[in-house]
Amino acid sequence: MSEQVNPFESLQEQVDDAAAYLDMSDDQLERLKHPERVLETTLSIEADDGSLASFKAFRSQFNGDRGPYKGGIRYHPNVSRDEVKALSGWMAYKCAVVDIPYGGGKGGIIIDPKEYSTAELERITRAFATELRPLIGPDRDIPAPDVNTGQREMNWIKDTYETLENTTAPGTVTGKAIASGGSEGRVEATGRSVMLTAREAFDYLGTDVADATVAVQGYGNAGAIAARLLDERGATVVAVSDSSGAVYDDDGLDAAAVKDHKNETGSVVDYADADEELSNEELLTLDVDLLIPAALENAIDADIAQDVAADVIVEAANGPLTPEADDVLADRDVYVLPDVLANAGGVTVSYFEWVQNRRRFYWSEERVNDELETVIVNAFDGLVATFEERDLPTFRMAAYVVAIRRILDAHEEGGTFP
Repeated sequence: MSEQVNPFESLQEQVDDAAAYLDMSDDQLERLKHPERVLETTLSIEADDGSLASFKAFRSQFNGDRGPYKGGIRYHPNVSRDEVKALSGWMAYKCAVVDIPYGGGKGGIIIDPKEYSTAELERITRAFATELRPLIGPDRDIPAPDVNTGQREMNWIKDTYETLENTTAPGTVTGKAIASGGSEGRVEATGRSVMLTAREAFDYLGTDVADATVAVQGYGNAGAIAARLLDERGATVVAVSDSSGAVYDDDGLDAAAVKDHKNETGSVVDYADADEELSNEELLTLDVDLLIPAALENAIDADIAQDVAADVIVEAANGPLTPEADDVLADRDVYVLPDVLANAGGVTVSYFEWVQNRRRFYWSEERVNDELETVIVNAFDGLVATFEERDLPTFRMAAYVVAIRRILDAHEEGGTFP
């Protein structure tokens, strides 16, 4: 990527752009561009060799007007304070777009988890949970998995919180294992909402996603599941990639088999049934009907956007397009379905998990998937209605107009304290 983009500045630019289409004051706008608080802490644990290891960690709580803060925790070497702030903001707007009663939060630890043992990762996670203890809870802030975290880490956080608080509170985190109070359908939720958004988008454009060719950049949980679900609906997945590179087959890849290969070898490359291997940038510029960026933020900058040949982009990752790339793609009439809708399945089913935890009554996977489809389809319809009624330039703009209006309404109804 040729340009270095601060994700927090990208978020603020997106909010500024949407504000031009809303009746709001400058002070209201300023309030919606910054987190309410950010925890920055240094975690120290004893490593397996007896030495002391330290890690910088963050938790950003962006906006709580519509409910408890909600958002994932990522373990990655590139975690930064600004990245976490941006992600917490995107989460606040995402929850508002799909109209679930949460604010936005996000956390992260600067770490490459591949360099540490399971025992060390458990100590690091429990140290972070201890620091988070005053901030989190079922009615305060509800963490969830993100990059390089999953059910295991959420179970450790839940257990640490419950032990220190001397209580049972499964709704303190979501994305847990089923035995620890997790929800059916949670693992597939983000990929499923990407598939549903793509299906609705192609239907809106008068075509069928079953006839689409698809490329997926990033073959982790969200990307691989979206690819498999689209494959099952008849779409032709011609290319997928991870950090090691991409594989391509014009006749279509078996999405599930590629994932099995990645699980066995650690990468999608060297998949035997692929015709050829590509770079990630080559994948992003393939002539396909649907491109799904499902890796990290800022994957597509203005330079790459000039060469994007896809007709539709559905964002599985958070912030995969820079604002400049957005402008280029809008000028080229590429339809971009934004992350705050497309990957909202994760937080939506996290909300379902939280509801089930609070009631101590659990749903079937079929009910979870049916409820998720209702939420995503309703949100898509609301986004399209705003897009058309206000004659907005992009679907992303429509999503932010919907989200900001809902957050403003909640704040105005609640008033200002003190």
